[in-house]
Amino acid sequence: SLAALERQVFDFLGYQWAPILANFLHIIIVILGLFGTIQYRPRYIVVYAIWTAIWVTWNIFIICFYLEVGGLSKDSELLTFNISRHQSWWSENGPGCVRKEASMSGIKGLDNHSYISVIGCALEYRYIEVMHSSFQILIALVGFVYACYVVSVFTEEEDSCKYLSTDPLAKVLVNFISLSDVHLSGLSCHQTSFHLCLCVSWH
Repeated sequence: SLAALERQVFDFLGYQWAPILANFLHIIIVILGLFGTIQYRPRYIVVYAIWTAIWVTWNIFIICFYLEVGGLSKDSELLTFNISRHQSWWSENGPGCVRKEASMSGIKGLDNHSYISVIGCALEYRYIEVMHSSFQILIALVGFVYACYVVSVFTEEEDSCKYLSTDPLAKVLVNFISLSDVHLSGLSCHQTSFHLCLCVSWH
């Protein structure tokens, strides 16, 4: 999430509207996934897992865009929805880059205009963008694996609760214990959106 926020800042500086929108959706769904994990909402985590697949696909597209794969051009206005000619912020502010403005007053019809050149960049901006997207893919894959693990754990706990809820003694204890989450030695009770279950764990 912090990596997405960092990327969002630089995309804003470069007026990259398509990545800005994608980053915003990503941040919202990451928050939704965290909420689902904390509040025991497997459906929210499933939404996050599905989004990670979309997020990986988007970042693969960004990598292809900057590496000009399949006829794509990094100089096109695709990421700005063709409403501006801005490029990545890193194109003029990358490590070692020196931005120079040369007057073009000597050319007829171009008075008061300047030609901007960037020299001395230690790393071309497209590779910086590729590294950003590659890092996002790595984080997304880790998040997907973790989401699948959490959903499987929640599902196992729910199945255990459904089994215990059929036990007569468990039903008596459920009626006795308050509806709020309680933690006693040897047992833990959780309330889900479907039913109140009693999970007993022996150590």
